[in-house]
Amino acid sequence: MSSNPFFSGLLASISERSRTLLRRAGPPEAKPDASDLIELCEALLSGRGEASGTAMAREVLDRYRDLDGAARLKFFESLTRDYGPDRERLAQAIELWCAQPNDADASDLHFASEPRRQELIRRLNRAPGGTSELVAMRADLLDAMNGHKDLAALDRDVVHLLSSWFNRGFLVLRSIDWSTPANILEKIIRHEAVHEIRDWDDLRRRIDPVDRRCYAFFHPALVDEPLIFVEVALTESIPGAITPLLAEDPPLVPIERARTAVFYSISNTQRGLGGISFGNFLIKQVVEELRRELPRLENFVTLSPAPGFTKWLRQDSDVPLTDEDRSLLDRLDQPDWFENAEVAAQLRAVLEPLAAYYFLKARTAKGRLIDPVARFHLGNGARLERIDWLGDLSPKGLRESAGIMVNYLYRLEDIEENHEAFANQGEVAASSAVRKLLKSEGRRLLDMRLS
Repeated sequence: MSSNPFFSGLLASISERSRTLLRRAGPPEAKPDASDLIELCEALLSGRGEASGTAMAREVLDRYRDLDGAARLKFFESLTRDYGPDRERLAQAIELWCAQPNDADASDLHFASEPRRQELIRRLNRAPGGTSELVAMRADLLDAMNGHKDLAALDRDVVHLLSSWFNRGFLVLRSIDWSTPANILEKIIRHEAVHEIRDWDDLRRRIDPVDRRCYAFFHPALVDEPLIFVEVALTESIPGAITPLLAEDPPLVPIERARTAVFYSISNTQRGLGGISFGNFLIKQVVEELRRELPRLENFVTLSPAPGFTKWLRQDSDVPLTDEDRSLLDRLDQPDWFENAEVAAQLRAVLEPLAAYYFLKARTAKGRLIDPVARFHLGNGARLERIDWLGDLSPKGLRESAGIMVNYLYRLEDIEENHEAFANQGEVAASSAVRKLLKSEGRRLLDMRLS
C-alpha cells in the first residue's frame, strides 16, 4: 500500500517483467474464464517467490477485470465454497485446544480457523494498484450478493481486511478549494450524493467563497481518490433549510460574524467501502480543524436529510397512525401541498412528533435505528438537536422525507460520551425540544388507545 513513487515504480517494473515470463511459459491467451482464474489463484497461494507472486497477483486482477457478470459470480461462489479454512488443520487445532488449553494452542486455533481466501486477498493486495482494484471488486461483490446471500461469508472476509487497511490511522484530512487539482474536483462533482452539484460554477459556489469550506479524507494507497468529503457553510446561526445554502447568489457571511459551521453534505465516494467504518471521529477531526482556524465558532451542526422517513411512514405496519392520519398522509402525493398553509399545518402536527418517534424509537428487526444518516451521526457522537419542518423542498426531499431535515449537533466535550452510549447501549442523545415532540407523540398514542 506504499505511496512512494520510486518504490511503486520499481514494484510495477518487477511485476511486469515477471508477468512477461509467465505469459511466455503459459498457454496462449483465451477468453477469460472463472475456472482459469481459480487455477491462477491456487498458484498464487502456493507460490513463495515475491516477484513472481506480485506478477501473478497483477495477472489475477487483470483477468478478473475482463470477466463478465456471470463469470464473476462463479468466481465469487468458488471463493466462498472452496477457500474456507483448512478443515483438517482446524480439526487438529481444536483437538489440541480441547485436550489442554493454553495460549500457544489458542494462537494455533486462531490461525487454523482463518479462511484461505483471506490470504489470497492479502496476496492480491501486493500487486501494483491492488488496493484500489480490491475495493472495486468488493463493489462487484455487493452487486452479486443481491439474491445470493451465500456470498456473505466472502464479504465478511473482504470487509475484515479492508477495515484493517482503511482504519483511521491511515487516513489523511485535506482541504479542498478552487486550487485543488481538477481531477480531484471532478470526483467531488461526480460523487456528491446528497445535493447534486450541477456544474463547475455550482462547485465553485460551494468551495471558493470565504464562508465555505470543503474537506476530504484520503488513503495513501488510493492516490487522488477522496474516500469521503464534507461540505461546510459558515453561518451566523443554525439553519433550518437547505435552499438558502445552495442558492446561486447567497449573501456572504463575513468571517468575523460566523458563529456556526454547518455540515450540509457528507458523501462517500467508494461503494466498495460501504459499511466499512473510517473511524468514529472523522467529523471530530473536521471540527477541530475548523476550531483551530476560526476560534470564534460556537456551533458545529449538520443540516441532514432523513432519506427513509416517508418509506417508513407508508410501509412499516408498526407506525402509530390513526385512520384519519393515514388519510391525511395521502395529501403528500399532491403537488405543492406545502404551499397550502392549512394542509401544511395539519401535516406538521402529525409528522413532526412521528419524526421524533422515528429517530428515537423506531428500530429494524435487528434493533438498529432505521435511518442510515442518523446512525452515522449518532455513531460519530452527535446529538439530535432539532427537526426542521419543510427544510428541503426539492423533489427528492419531498419524496423521501416529506421535506423534513434534521440538525445534529457536535459538541467536542460530549462527542465521546455520546458515541459510547450509542455504540454500547443504543442510547440516542437528543435535545429537550426533540424529546418534547416525542412526549406529544406519546400522548397522542394514549388518546388513540382510549378512543
